Amino acid sequence: MRGPAPEGAFDALRAQLHEAAGVFADGPDALQGILLGIVDDVDRAVREPLEIFPVCHHSPASATAMARRLREKQPKVVYLELCEDMAPLLSELRNCTLPVALQAFASEIEGFPVEWAPLSVVAPITEASAEYQAIAYALETPGVELVLVDRSSDHVFQWEPRGTEKSAEPGDPDTTPADEESALHGDAVGLEIGDLRPRFAELEEHLLRHGRVRHWSEWWHQYVELPLGDCDHDTYRQVMLLIGSLFRRLAPGDPRKVRVDEDRERHMWTRMREHLAATGTDPADCLYVCGAFHAAARVEEFGVHGADTFEIGPRSATTWQYGLIPSSHAAIEAQFGLAAGSVSIAATVWAKNLKRTGVTPFRLAGQAGTKKKSTKARKTTGAAVPAPVAAGPAADKLSGFLQQPPVLDRLDEAELLGWSVEIVRAARRNGYLASTADAISVFETSILLAGMRDRARPTPYDFQDAAVTCIEKEAVPGRRDVRRLVEIMMGGDRIGKVGYDALPPLARDVHDRLAPLQLNLEQRGVRRALLDIASRPELERCSDVLWMLRYLMPPGTARPIMGERRLGERPIQESWDLALGTHQRALIELGYEGVSIEQVLEQRLRRTAHAPQATAAVILEAVEDATLYLRGRRLADELGARALEVLTSERGVDGAPEVLRRVRRLLAFYRTGEPELPPWIESFVKAGYAHYCTLLPTAFVDEDATVRQVAATLGFLFQMEGLALSLGCDRTQLELAVAQSHPEEPAKVALLWAAQLQLGGLSRAELRARCDELLENPMVLPAYPHYLSGFVHALEPVPQLTDFVVEAVSNAFARLPDPVLLPWLPTLIRTLRSGGSELAPLLIREAGRVFPGRLAALDAWVPPWQSPPAAVPSARRAVGGGLALLAAHPATCDAVAELLGCDGTWSTADPDPAGAALLDRHPATAAALEALLSAS
Repeated sequence: MRGPAPEGAFDALRAQLHEAAGVFADGPDALQGILLGIVDDVDRAVREPLEIFPVCHHSPASATAMARRLREKQPKVVYLELCEDMAPLLSELRNCTLPVALQAFASEIEGFPVEWAPLSVVAPITEASAEYQAIAYALETPGVELVLVDRSSDHVFQWEPRGTEKSAEPGDPDTTPADEESALHGDAVGLEIGDLRPRFAELEEHLLRHGRVRHWSEWWHQYVELPLGDCDHDTYRQVMLLIGSLFRRLAPGDPRKVRVDEDRERHMWTRMREHLAATGTDPADCLYVCGAFHAAARVEEFGVHGADTFEIGPRSATTWQYGLIPSSHAAIEAQFGLAAGSVSIAATVWAKNLKRTGVTPFRLAGQAGTKKKSTKARKTTGAAVPAPVAAGPAADKLSGFLQQPPVLDRLDEAELLGWSVEIVRAARRNGYLASTADAISVFETSILLAGMRDRARPTPYDFQDAAVTCIEKEAVPGRRDVRRLVEIMMGGDRIGKVGYDALPPLARDVHDRLAPLQLNLEQRGVRRALLDIASRPELERCSDVLWMLRYLMPPGTARPIMGERRLGERPIQESWDLALGTHQRALIELGYEGVSIEQVLEQRLRRTAHAPQATAAVILEAVEDATLYLRGRRLADELGARALEVLTSERGVDGAPEVLRRVRRLLAFYRTGEPELPPWIESFVKAGYAHYCTLLPTAFVDEDATVRQVAATLGFLFQMEGLALSLGCDRTQLELAVAQSHPEEPAKVALLWAAQLQLGGLSRAELRARCDELLENPMVLPAYPHYLSGFVHALEPVPQLTDFVVEAVSNAFARLPDPVLLPWLPTLIRTLRSGGSELAPLLIREAGRVFPGRLAALDAWVPPWQSPPAAVPSARRAVGGGLALLAAHPATCDAVAELLGCDGTWSTADPDPAGAALLDRHPATAAALEALLSAS
């Protein structure tokens, strides 16, 4: 254990900085507050009895220094800057392949703005990070306690100001995930240990310009990562404290950010003092791992002897779910505003640091994706941990570090040559016309760029620029460009995986139920599943799971190639493309909503049905989904009752087309598969009949109600009329509604005529006469196509009008002038497209029956509606002939009479059957029958 720094340890450095402030700022007061304040922050942190270990997230230098320090100090308690409510997740890391992210998730929130839902917080973990070293040490070393001291996930959002969107911190707001791997964290708020990036834009620009680098990740790699990779603990600690203090003091004075940062520091020190007081642990046996930015805190609560003035507020009533989700290097880079490939390069530097320094890292036992230690290694690095280093004063290491010239690493020609050869090989595999000459060019250009940037040894970033310049040549033949190929070569975008044992119950249940498919669904990529349900009936359960996953998961997770699910049909064969491993995060987050996919589906359907903006059509869709996927009446009946309640409260016919389509489909399903109709659908039809009768007159004159919506309203009334009347509805209500309708729009007028025809208030002859009047009136002629559009929509409520619509459209094409006809054609096409699934087949079938089948016959063809009426026998003769036909074949009539239970005898003596005499007695009936026969 190191003791407090002696008095005057940094006096020499203070004097030098005071002198420098006077030289560069024309007086000691301009920079004195900043430069000397930085040294005071370092001195204060070094003197603290509880050792502070400043880190930078995903920094190989921090991870190396952490592993070395843990083996030297062997602390009994490790305080870690991480959300305190995520502690139960840490033991599950051994079941995962890094990188992964700890996640807190809340879908139903209380106490936060509704537009923030769902709430999600992630903390990514990589092997080349200091926090993973601390976690592995604490979990694998007996007697060591790991305490998370940062604010809870709930407080992360409590401290967000209201009226703003939740934003990831501290990532770059301009950085958006560009591909699937970089979107693994979704829209979660990211938390990382050690946000070491200047918040003062001018400072970052100055450092990048004078460092001759392109972005912050490259500057950090060149001027911090490499120098600190081999330094001792005191030097590393003081330099990181110096950087954290510098960035903190030069940060812009944003009151919100300052308040949140200081509250986090107050929270962490308060939690540590509470733990020390409760356990009686000596601060000398503890280690506080936090970001360098927070290590230089200046709050009153700083230190084990700080003020106890901060009160931690209670959490909200929001219920949080916790789990592990897969992460990737690209996801970390995208969320925290790092340069593409920087985390992959950091992983490569981490491996080099371990070889160069000989430090043995800490790993969780059984950690997936890591190499197992040999027996020999266990004997030397197992229980026999090196003895703690004796305590000693912390000398001033900053002065020497700041005064020494940059270390110029000698050129490692073998390494650079290997990179050059490998990138050319990768480029050729991806379609580039690269050769040995390009490898030599990349090698020389890398050295040239490093020299121009005052570096003796090319960094991976220099090599990347050289490869792009020499190989890409402004053309990318394949999917990957050269910059991406270099990132892959340097370590690639490693994508983590959450193991089966660390998955939530729902995810494990899904994998168990899909086990009969015999596919490795935990692996990333697409897997093809073939389900022959006819020969293997047990696969039908897998089919049920896959259809529910398709409904609940993002597109591409479960994609049907062959097969569909419809009401009343059973699957026979299906083919699926499955990518559960690729969308593991979505499956895990689904597990936060319930313990089975049926439960989650039921909750979502209920949530949809009871949403404030839910319409009757939306709820009927939920009823259909519940019937399709859950195959039960309980939920469908519950949602159907909700649909009835919402329908009666609607004041328009906007949803009438969808309501008609879904009610018609549900009725067909229940009539063919159930012994009787459910009570809710009978009530729905009865209430809907009365409801739409009430709305019909208003819908005809409402400018916002479209022709299709009014047609669907009539369709509901006419098609559900039989069932509605059997349930007690009165047809007079519909007749009154049609009589009270007085539309002015031509298309709606045509709909009204069709409704009157259906109700018997208008004959076909009268309807044909009205259309002829419209065609003969030059003032109305431009509006005639709108009447035709109304007739086309009228096929929905009155499909018997199909032959008349074909006649009307044919007359329009024959008689309308081109200036009127041609602009109307797009409207006709749009009308047929909007209702094409139901209307177009009717018209096509009728047109095929009426029009000649060959082109040669078209010239001599006369439309049926224009041909003179054929001679029709009188009704008396027709009926008489029918009776004579029955007398000629008595066996048929006897069979029908016996079936109907009628008794009687035949009389063939009368040449004029008695039935024919009735026609003479009632001539009006005979005339009506004759007209009916001629019309048909």
